[in-house]
Amino acid sequence: MSEHSPLAAWHKQPLARRGFLRVTAASAATVALISAGCSTATPTPVIVDTHLLNLPNQESGLLYYVYLLALAKAALYQKVVDAPASDLTATDRTLLAHMRDHEVIHREAIGYFINPNRTQVLPADFAVNLNSFTLTTRAGVLAAAKKFEDLAAAAYPPILPLLTNFYHQTLLVKISSVQARSAAAVRDLLAPGSFADADVVGPDGQQLTQTPTQVNAVLAPYFAPYVISVDNLPIPV
Repeated sequence: MSEHSPLAAWHKQPLARRGFLRVTAASAATVALISAGCSTATPTPVIVDTHLLNLPNQESGLLYYVYLLALAKAALYQKVVDAPASDLTATDRTLLAHMRDHEVIHREAIGYFINPNRTQVLPADFAVNLNSFTLTTRAGVLAAAKKFEDLAAAAYPPILPLLTNFYHQTLLVKISSVQARSAAAVRDLLAPGSFADADVVGPDGQQLTQTPTQVNAVLAPYFAPYVISVDNLPIPV
């Protein structure tokens, strides 16, 4: 891999999960990237039965994998912004609205690379089920946000080296940085300084990661009755 590639540059950056509100520039860069994106649509998931979705293999499957993450997070924050808990502070609401905006951008950008023609990416009745979360209190909202943000921050690093398309790689490297900063911001709202706690950062100072199989197991209840299979995805080394 060239030392000038976006992935090589990402590996050289320190962990630094602060500075969430600085991602506006990254979001703008993402929008610019979409305009210059590739023009070939990736395969759609294979529907084996009514509610089983097998994600495609190779890089197209990885795009669907991160698309589902963005879909879940955007759904969470949209619900919170539409009906905010009464005890959320003004700072909480501002941050959550920013995070909603970023996840919508991520969802739409990844969806573009999956299918530039903007036809249906998933079945029409596919929805994110958030009923297990208590979103009527600040504690419940931040607990849900922490769960999704920690999961996304852990999901991206293992798959970045598997990407070969320059545009995909550039986009997902930028999004990976936003995920880490978002997770740090939520953790600081819950407990200042907890962005580097041992449950998310290893003894070597590196972000703890999760494989697609592990992430998919956590997300499974939120996609029911659909069942997502990641068996065809490349395996992170």
